Amino acid sequence: MDPEVSILLPVYNAEQTLEICLRSLLRQRMDAWECVLVDDGSGDRSLELARGIARHDPRIRVFEVEHRGLVESLNFGLERCRAPIVARMDADDWMHRDRLGLQLRALCDEPQLAAVGTHVRIFPREALATQRKAAAKERALPGETSRLRKGRGGYEAWLNSITSADDVAREAFVECPIAHPTLAIRTDVLEAHRYRDMGWPEDYDLVLRLLAAGHALAVVPRRLLAWRDHESRLSRTSPRYTLERFVDCKALHLSLTLLRGRSDYILWGYGSTGRMLARALAKLGLTPSHIVELHPRRIGQQIFGATVIHPTGLASIGVGPLVASVAGAGPRQEIRLALSKLGYLEGRDFVCAA
Repeated sequence: MDPEVSILLPVYNAEQTLEICLRSLLRQRMDAWECVLVDDGSGDRSLELARGIARHDPRIRVFEVEHRGLVESLNFGLERCRAPIVARMDADDWMHRDRLGLQLRALCDEPQLAAVGTHVRIFPREALATQRKAAAKERALPGETSRLRKGRGGYEAWLNSITSADDVAREAFVECPIAHPTLAIRTDVLEAHRYRDMGWPEDYDLVLRLLAAGHALAVVPRRLLAWRDHESRLSRTSPRYTLERFVDCKALHLSLTLLRGRSDYILWGYGSTGRMLARALAKLGLTPSHIVELHPRRIGQQIFGATVIHPTGLASIGVGPLVASVAGAGPRQEIRLALSKLGYLEGRDFVCAA
C-alpha cells in the first residue's frame, strides 16, 4: 500500500539503540508507513543492523551515504519520503504504538495545522532523578533555558504543559516548544522550508521559521515518545546546541519578526537570561531603549545606554515592541498579566523569552 506517513530516521553510530527504535516502528497499530533510514557513514554495526531488520519488512528503506552530518542527512532523506506526512524519529528513542495513528488523525481532523508534536517521557528515569537533585542544589527554575546545563527534567515538564497551537506560538521564544523527534509535518510544508545549517539547533530554527511563515503547529497531548537522554547525544556534545547558540537563534528570529524594521526595543529583565539575549540582539544592531526592572537600586540607572524603569513606568512611554526575558514560568505569567493590563497584546507587542 502507499504509505500515509514517512518516518525520517537519520542514523549515525547507533548500534546500541537502533534495534529497539526500529522494533517500536514495527509495533505501530497503523500499518501504512514507510521508514526512510539514512545511515550517515556510521563506523559501527548500525548499517548492518538496519539492513538485517529491513530484509524482513520492506517498509524500512535503508540508504547509505558518506558522513555528511545531521542537516544534510535529513534533507537527503526528505527527498526520498513518499508519504504526505513526514514523522521525525531519532535512532536512540522509541515511539508508543499509537504515535503515528494519533498524529495522522490530528492532521486529518485539523487541516489548518501544518505539523503536530507530542508529549515525551525522558528516560532513563534514574539519571533524570540525579539531574533534578543537582539542579535543585543550583536553584534551577523549571523550564528555564539552563536546562541545557542542569538537566532535562524541567524541560520535560515544560514541554508536557504545552497542549495547543496557541501554547506553541506563545512559548516559542522560551524554548523549542516541540521535541523534534516527535514532529509530524506535512511533506509539502517541510519541502518548502527544509533543514538548514546555521551553526545552531536545526530543529529550533525550523520551528521558528514555520511559525514566522504563518503555519500553525500543535501538540497531541499524550506521551507518545520515549526520549533517551545520555551523555553522547548531540544536544550534549555538539557546539551547535550550546546555550549561546540557542540564544543566537532566538535573537535572529526576533529581529525578523517582532523587531523587524526596528533598531530598538524594550527589554523586561536584566538577569543572566536578559543579559545574554541583549548581547545577542546587540550583535544584530538592536539595543534596548528602556529596561524594565524591579530591583530598586537599578531604577533610573543607565544600562546598555538604556534607562532602567519600574514596570509602572511603561504606561508613560507607550506600547512598543517588548521582549520579556526572564527565567521561570511563574515570573513570565506575572509579566503577561501586567502587560495585558497595559494594553499589550502577546505576539503583536511583546513576547516572552528565556
